[in-house]
Amino acid sequence: MTNHSEATGFSDGDDTGRGEQPLAPEATEPNEGGLPEHQVTLRTPAELADALPYLLGYRPEDSIVLVALHDRSGRGRFGGRARLGIPAAADDWDSAAGQLAHGLVTGSERKGARPEQMVAFLCQEPAKGETGRQVMERLRPLAQKMRVACGNLDVPVIEALCISDGRFWSYCCDRAECCPPEGRPMGLPGTSVLAAAATYAGVQVRGTLRELRARLLPWETAAAPEQEVALDTVGLELVARILDDTKRAGVAEETLELAERLRCRFAEAAPVPGTLTADLRDDGLLGHDEAARLILGLQDRATRDRAAEWMEGDEAAPALRLWRALARRCVGPYSEHAAAPLTLAGWVAWSTGDELEAREALAMALGVDRDYLFARLLHQACNEGLDPESIRRCLRAERVSREQEGTGRLDQPEHIAEPAPGDGAVSAPASGGGGGRGPRPAVGAASSLPRSTRGTGRNTGERGGRASSAARPRASAGNRPVAVRPGGTAPRSSKGSAARTSRKGAARHSGRPDGLRSGGAGGEDE
Repeated sequence: MTNHSEATGFSDGDDTGRGEQPLAPEATEPNEGGLPEHQVTLRTPAELADALPYLLGYRPEDSIVLVALHDRSGRGRFGGRARLGIPAAADDWDSAAGQLAHGLVTGSERKGARPEQMVAFLCQEPAKGETGRQVMERLRPLAQKMRVACGNLDVPVIEALCISDGRFWSYCCDRAECCPPEGRPMGLPGTSVLAAAATYAGVQVRGTLRELRARLLPWETAAAPEQEVALDTVGLELVARILDDTKRAGVAEETLELAERLRCRFAEAAPVPGTLTADLRDDGLLGHDEAARLILGLQDRATRDRAAEWMEGDEAAPALRLWRALARRCVGPYSEHAAAPLTLAGWVAWSTGDELEAREALAMALGVDRDYLFARLLHQACNEGLDPESIRRCLRAERVSREQEGTGRLDQPEHIAEPAPGDGAVSAPASGGGGGRGPRPAVGAASSLPRSTRGTGRNTGERGGRASSAARPRASAGNRPVAVRPGGTAPRSSKGSAARTSRKGAARHSGRPDGLRSGGAGGEDE
């Protein structure tokens, strides 16, 4: 079989998937007006297999990938790309295939270019005791379902490849001379004609999504218990102050001053090679108590919105490193607190042009708190290919207004506007009120507090009333100073696992700023 495709404008592209779906396709489009056009002709399945990481910008794992082809003067041109995790249950393959095909076709149509053809990829490494060929045979029904789903939309799949264990197979070609039963070995990374063209165009292939997400996951090291104790201890002090309307603004200012000092500390650190080495270096720059104060302080939405202003120029890179480091410190029962630093990391990544990390960070934020509105709005905007400049303008205006008035305005309610379908901009969350369509009702100060510390009185805004009482400290085990957990969790017991089980079960209700609530949302499932 011979395929003739022409790749132009290599880029990570724009995500047009729907991150609020449980199995949300991740779709991309070529950047228009970005990198200069570079034309590469791909004629064989081997060249298509080698091209996949350059089309996505990373190496997919356990993924179904669809790539749209558009006809231009009789030659194929790559269009949108969409990825979805392979469902573990074969019963879900039908719906996954239909969702992926429909998402890519409708996303392409929304951008004014319906695909004429598709290329499909199934990427999965063998399980223990399994061979690459067995993976290919096991996934053959899924490949067929993909072909049927695309055919039902009048977009034929002209090639379907399985990539596993360093080899590839074609589901559309059975000629032994080009597609033997044992498969063909993949080329060495970076040696294909497309690799050379991508290098010339300045396109970088990241590692896997698993490696990217590992930079944002909570610690599972020997230092994690120490960080948890710091969060306990700092929480005992801060929760009571946050509940006090007269002291809440002071906590916010202290949080921002600490964040500014840490951002400057990160900026002054000497660069080191390698992402792992750099992350370890950043972890060493951040003390347990500092991390705890910043994590808990950022649960206040107005404070978080102020921190979101470090989104461009020299401020952006150290801020992104700081938010990553804080996400890694949200250990144990404090995992849900990671929604704030993960959302800030996703925002800064998107603002600085790294849409891949932005989508993953925002999807992870929604994974720990499916109702975190700031993450939902940013994820939706990023997925729909909107320009982050509209949000940057709002945040710049907030900063200028605050500087002119000479006040932090941290005691003001937050206004967030849901984007109407088809809108070309998304309002930034602004503690002092932001632009946009139809702002939601204002939420009182108590809504910025952890859920468990809110009162049960009459509601203000969408959810939650003013706190009626302060959180109660947990009973201390031994001489260890143990603070109340924002989640209202049980005390730790050294004589059994019952207390720990109760505490971790309650972690799902740990405190964060709920903000304004809307319908269910979930992170992307790889």
